[in-house]
Order: sequence, then C-alpha cells, then structure tokens
Amino acid sequence: MKPHARISAALRDANAAGKTGLVPYITAGYPDKDLFIDTLRKIAAVADCVEVGVPFSDPMADGVTIQRASQQAIASGVSLRWILQQLEAAGDLGVPIILMSYLNPLLVFGYEQLADACLHSGVCGFIVPDLPLEEGDDFRAALDGCDLALIQLVTPATPPERMKILCAASKGFVYAVTIRGITGGAKALPAEVPAYLDGVRAIAEIPVCAGFGIRSAEQVASLGRHADGVIVGSALVEQLEAGNDPTDFLTALR
Repeated sequence: MKPHARISAALRDANAAGKTGLVPYITAGYPDKDLFIDTLRKIAAVADCVEVGVPFSDPMADGVTIQRASQQAIASGVSLRWILQQLEAAGDLGVPIILMSYLNPLLVFGYEQLADACLHSGVCGFIVPDLPLEEGDDFRAALDGCDLALIQLVTPATPPERMKILCAASKGFVYAVTIRGITGGAKALPAEVPAYLDGVRAIAEIPVCAGFGIRSAEQVASLGRHADGVIVGSALVEQLEAGNDPTDFLTALR
C-alpha cells in the first residue's frame, strides 16, 4: 500500500470498527530525548496514526505548551535528521507516522533527499502549517514521487471554493482546524464546529480529522459524529510533561 494510502486506510479501519480515529501528536524528543522511541511505541500501540512534531524555533500555529516543548527539544539537540535516523532505527511502529513541521527545516534538508529518507523511516506524510497551497508545488512534487502525503489544513474561516481546492489537493486526510486560533488555546470548542465539520466532510473524498483544542473523551465522542478522526496534541504533551503514562490518557479518550 502506498504511504499516503496507509494514513487514509488506518482511519477508515478505525471507523469500520466503530471508533473515532485517534491521531496523537508529540514533539519529537520531548520531554526526554532518550525516551523518544519508547514513548512513541506506547502511543502507537493505542493510536491509528501518530503525528510527530519537528521542533522549530518559531512555531506560529502552536500555543505555549508546544512552543515550550519545541524550545526544550531544540536545546537537547533534536533535529529533523535525528528524528529520521531514530525512526529508521526503530523499524515498523505498526501505524502510519506523519511529520508536522514548519517549512524551513524541510527546505534546509532538501525536498528530494527528505522524501527518500521518509521511505526508509516509515514516515507516510507531512503537515506543514506555514506552506500555502500555491507555494507548495516543489515540495508536493517531491512527495508525490514517493507516494507520500501532504496533508492540507482548512479552518472555519476558509471560503467554500478554497475549501474545495484544499480538500482535493490533500492526501491522507484533511486537517480541519476547529478554532480560529492556536493549538491548546481553546477553553471549549465553538458551537458551530459540528456543522463546519459536516461541511468539510461533504466535500472531502478522504477522511477528515478535527484538530486544535481537543482534550477530553466527551469532545472525542461528540466530534466523532462529524469527523473521521481527532488530533490530540497539547493535552498529550502536558500529560508527558507531568510524567503520566500516555497509554492511559489516550485509551481514556475513547
């Protein structure tokens, strides 16, 4: 199966089993660089896909939790190359791995070399929040050559015509941002989120995953009626910071 298709298939398999797809996010190498793969294995055991954050000095879409995690991971020496080496050495983790990165580390690495490295490390796709669709042709071409996903983001502020374009361009899943803001910042999800997700789902031909502000089983159950999966980031990073078992937290979400 092609790497991008593995992402879609994992979410559809979860839905077929009566579950909302679960896509946890962790910042690579945080809070303990030496335990990165051990932590990743625990999370993968209860997830359908895992989103691994490449730490970056200016994570503009992220709130204070992930900003803090990125800063400490960078200070401990975590880099994109290190992440790929760790993933390759770890072997198959049993679920598709998605890298969430801002553009600069990808550009510095080199698109063609990066796509090739992903094939050896089990990475199936990318989320790049600061890469507009219109500026992504070169990166998308490199990923397409290796059948890797470039997951597009839509938001409640995305105009309908542009939403159609973004959904058509996305592979793996469509990332439906639930709030007009940054990760981890919402006290409660807006009342219009279910209708918004239904609208995205009506357009997309691949699974739709809701992300930003999701931290409870009640939210997962509610959103699961309107999306194929949920992305849980800041809440999980906070659990790891506190020294809690990620398996217990993620299992409790669904």
